Amino acid sequence: MSTTQIPTAADYVIVGGGTAGLVLAARLSEDPGTSVVVLEAGTNHLEDPRVNVPALWTTLFGTDADWAFATVPQVTLGGRTNNAAQGKMLGGSSGINGQAFVSASELVIDAWSKLGNEGWTWKNLHPYYKKSYTLNLPDDETCEHLGLNWVEPSAHGSSGPIQVSFPGQLQNPLVKAWVELFKSIGYDVTADPYSGASTGGFSSLAAVDPQTKTRSYAANTYGIAAMQRPGVHILTDAFVKKVLIEGSKPDVYATGVEVDVKGQLVTVGANKEVILTAGALNTPKLLELSGIGNKKILQKYNIPVIVDNPNVGENLQDHLMSGISFEVVDGVVTGDPLLRQEPEATQSAMQMYSEHKAGPMTIGGVQSSALMPILEFAGVDGQKSQTRFFDKYLPTASIFQSTVRDIFETHNAPTCDMFMFLAQANLHEANTSCFVGTRLLPGNYLSLGVMQSIPFSRGHTHISSANPKDKQTIDPRYFSHPLDIEILAQNLLDVERLHENEALTKYLKKPNGRRNHSDSFLTDVESAKKYLRDTVTSAYHFSGTAAMLPEDQGGVVNENLVVHGTLNLRVCDASIFPVIPPANLMATVYAVAERAADIIKTDA
Repeated sequence: MSTTQIPTAADYVIVGGGTAGLVLAARLSEDPGTSVVVLEAGTNHLEDPRVNVPALWTTLFGTDADWAFATVPQVTLGGRTNNAAQGKMLGGSSGINGQAFVSASELVIDAWSKLGNEGWTWKNLHPYYKKSYTLNLPDDETCEHLGLNWVEPSAHGSSGPIQVSFPGQLQNPLVKAWVELFKSIGYDVTADPYSGASTGGFSSLAAVDPQTKTRSYAANTYGIAAMQRPGVHILTDAFVKKVLIEGSKPDVYATGVEVDVKGQLVTVGANKEVILTAGALNTPKLLELSGIGNKKILQKYNIPVIVDNPNVGENLQDHLMSGISFEVVDGVVTGDPLLRQEPEATQSAMQMYSEHKAGPMTIGGVQSSALMPILEFAGVDGQKSQTRFFDKYLPTASIFQSTVRDIFETHNAPTCDMFMFLAQANLHEANTSCFVGTRLLPGNYLSLGVMQSIPFSRGHTHISSANPKDKQTIDPRYFSHPLDIEILAQNLLDVERLHENEALTKYLKKPNGRRNHSDSFLTDVESAKKYLRDTVTSAYHFSGTAAMLPEDQGGVVNENLVVHGTLNLRVCDASIFPVIPPANLMATVYAVAERAADIIKTDA
């Protein structure tokens, strides 16, 4: 149950009431004899319309529901910083994201196993994806409109807590045009994208309950289930300062945590385990503040070194994205009036939502996706060119770089996620204001976007002082490996050319209808690279900073998610991903947490 009373101890102390933390709270407490305390630094937003109404997701960035981190200036981006939004609320980032629900690829999950994590294969993890959600299919007419003939029911969950659905957009021709476009260029979706191996264009799922037309996320599903159990205490406004640790490596034991609950400093003891589920930017910070990390960094801030592990906070990965906005013909409805906050459009949309649970407010972020390779490298001759391409930029390669190359060189393996956003974005300003930028143009637009699949670049995040209230430094080192911008530039050119396809061009104003921004009239790879340096923005998919790997291979946790050198301190969030999945992370975090719960129960 959620309570203002602060328990002195519990079997499991979970630090972070977000996407993974609430899964663990719900699953571990299925045993009525188990006690769980969840400590969440943010607040409870269960009744917040900004969270619950799908279209309002962009209004949450920079608010009290967001940690509002930022990267250090990125030299490769002309000194620009990037916002680094992360959910600071009950439900974590599952409550502030655009609701995209996409599973990882079999190639990537199997790579986790090959890197030294026994049992972490697609075959073993896929059932946990399915366990986390319920697929809700629309009526036959909507299925036809969205091109959902690829759906394989056996690949999906049918009884999980998270409700996922396809936005019903019969009135919008663009979502149908997207599917027809990729079919016309030979990239009709090859299989159900949620089966682990797929290429091509498709209409994608969103974590939206089709009955209530509200966001379905960790707090209002797993969280509600956990709150109803007497052995569960969920505390909000609970800022954990450090993990309390005894012993020395390899027999380090977590006894509990020190936490500030609304100004009151208390200790909560752990009878069995402390589990960090604070996310890829906060988990390594907590480890370092607790004396686990690179001894040079810890000694710099006079933090006693308990476990010297220079891998903590390293291996930071993220997805960069960019795109181009094209003006559409009159009569095609997009979300631009809402983004421009035009009073009449906003009032009309809210009224439609309130009275009928219909209209643009029921739609979140992206509904149309395509998992795509570099088109230039298609076919037998293209594969030879691809080999020469990788040889040029990878004369030598680390184990991670070789792993990513092997994935990309698998036939038809995607190097990016193309997507369509039914509104414009001014990406030249998106990092200094909101997600889509300011100074939006009049008219209606669609945006064709591209997001990295797996970057070759690796960054890091570390504490900036011994004060838990001070923000950590975040340096993703975007484009520090030249392959990243070379691949993404090719992907961006492929995306830009999509507007020439008849399936889409009939909906675009011509000749040369407006674009946002004027620099987006691309001519070659160099112009694409310049555009990327000026516009790429983080997808807020930070991961990898407490990697699940052998310690001598860069690891922070083992295959059971136990921190190396400790006996009962675990990590369960996106920080454990050794290689980032080539899509939005939320579904994979749910799956990993579901499997982690079973691992923890087995070890108990």
